[in-house]
Amino acid sequence: MLRYLNGGESHGKYLLAVLEGVPAGLPLRVDHVNQDLARRQKGYGRGGRMRVEEDRVEFACGVRKGITLGNPVGLMIANKDWENWRDVMAVEPGPVPPEKVVTRPRPGHADLVGAIKYGHRDIRNVLEKASARETAIRVAVGGVAKELLAQFGMRVISYTTEIGGVVAKRCDDPLEAYERAETSDVRSPDPEAGARMIEQIRLAKHKGDTLGGVFEVVVTNPPIGLGSYAQWDRRLGARLAMAAMSIQAMKGVEIGMGFEAARRFGSEVHDDIYYESDGHRFIRKTNNAGGLEGGITNGEPVVLRVAMKPISTLYSPKKSVDIQTKEPFDATVERSDICTVPAAGVVGEAVIAFEMANAMIEKFGGDSVEEMKRNFNAYQAYVKAF
Repeated sequence: MLRYLNGGESHGKYLLAVLEGVPAGLPLRVDHVNQDLARRQKGYGRGGRMRVEEDRVEFACGVRKGITLGNPVGLMIANKDWENWRDVMAVEPGPVPPEKVVTRPRPGHADLVGAIKYGHRDIRNVLEKASARETAIRVAVGGVAKELLAQFGMRVISYTTEIGGVVAKRCDDPLEAYERAETSDVRSPDPEAGARMIEQIRLAKHKGDTLGGVFEVVVTNPPIGLGSYAQWDRRLGARLAMAAMSIQAMKGVEIGMGFEAARRFGSEVHDDIYYESDGHRFIRKTNNAGGLEGGITNGEPVVLRVAMKPISTLYSPKKSVDIQTKEPFDATVERSDICTVPAAGVVGEAVIAFEMANAMIEKFGGDSVEEMKRNFNAYQAYVKAF
């Protein structure tokens, strides 16, 4: 099974992760992972931090000559902004300059609840880890997972479907939608809607406000049989939903038709099953289920939509209370974006790729990629003959 631990603070020296369970023999190139890190930093509506950082991952261990060894893979991303925060974020003992102590929690963030939970009187101890800056290292981990999935002909892609109430027209081909989205500043597959999304972001910036939206993640070419109905926590839909909701600022997930299915008759929702004799396979001509039935992949693309709330830090601040003086104040701005939905889709790809790779290892596990492929090919032959 795949698992990882990640660490590092938003303005600390490094973001780190140790990824365990990657099979030996997986070709792994830094530049492939860095492509996703660059995609995460783009998008109309991003703030000043993206002009400071230029994220690059370093494989610290577990890889030799571009091939995984079967050992834990260590990943590191340096924070360039660390130099500006060296004294405030130093690991050595010593007082924090009084003017740098944060006592004013921002509404919508983990600031207040985190300070209460962990007993911190300096809220920076909370916001440094709760920050979405940590998604950079999660994208790097997801990049490794994507490389594993690619060995089995699978891709994980995303695109923006909605920002600030502007909804993109539906494109039936997810790969075409993805290609269009990659040329858009808001990662919209619909150019007309993309232009209106940009106008909405401009309006929000002018008002000192922020915007959220919805992105879609699609896993192409999954095999039948990933996940299980045998136990609640092995249902793949549940695992994917948890992964999506683990991203900062996410407030909702739907799979396939999602909430719309609750408004329809069953005859309008469930996908008919057909048998394709030429390909010796069972197929659906619709994919309202989003590729999952009973918590198990059915061979159709896995489709999730994830709703992101507006960024919590506003340039027209909300009301709050100082934790020391208990006096009211207008919440301060800790350098912020206006809209990060385009980047959130890239993070969504990463977390979904990780869970899909985990499900692949669970089903076809082996100590090496070659062993996984033997198991996978034998299973595909069985499915074809079923």
